[in-house]
Amino acid sequence: MEIQENFINKVANSGLITFNLEDYYNKGERVVYDIKDNLFHGLILKEKDFRAFIKEHDWSQYTGKNIAIICSTDAIVPTWAYMLLANKMKPYANEVVFGNLEVLENILFTKALAHIDLNIYKDQRVVIKGCADLNVPVSAYVEITNLLTPVVKSIMYGEPCSTVPLYKRKD
Repeated sequence: MEIQENFINKVANSGLITFNLEDYYNKGERVVYDIKDNLFHGLILKEKDFRAFIKEHDWSQYTGKNIAIICSTDAIVPTWAYMLLANKMKPYANEVVFGNLEVLENILFTKALAHIDLNIYKDQRVVIKGCADLNVPVSAYVEITNLLTPVVKSIMYGEPCSTVPLYKRKD
């Protein structure tokens, strides 16, 4: 006697929408530009020398890259110096920020998530995928939660087969 079992995929039939933050990962190369390399003895920015560098430097090497501008030394750098760097890099670079790689990653995700059509998620039950193969910062999880909360029916975190409930709209 042969027994036939029908397995029902409850996850597939649950109506849950999985939101994967990795889909919003900017694949562009990340580069740290340390202005300390432009300082005299690592301490002082000489305006004349810096402006000469700005004129002569090949800015095209930043094409398509995501740039984090920092100063890793304890030097006083005038704000306009960072502004000049950003002004020269931006025509080539994908993104230019002041801060370290963590700040850059946060900004890249925030900007990517700002372009989401939230109407797709209106009144839906959404699972924000938890396990990531790429480096997704916690700030991206917070940002997508902020964006989705006003429009969705519920938000969960994890995988559709094992979720942590985070929000449920009271109807």
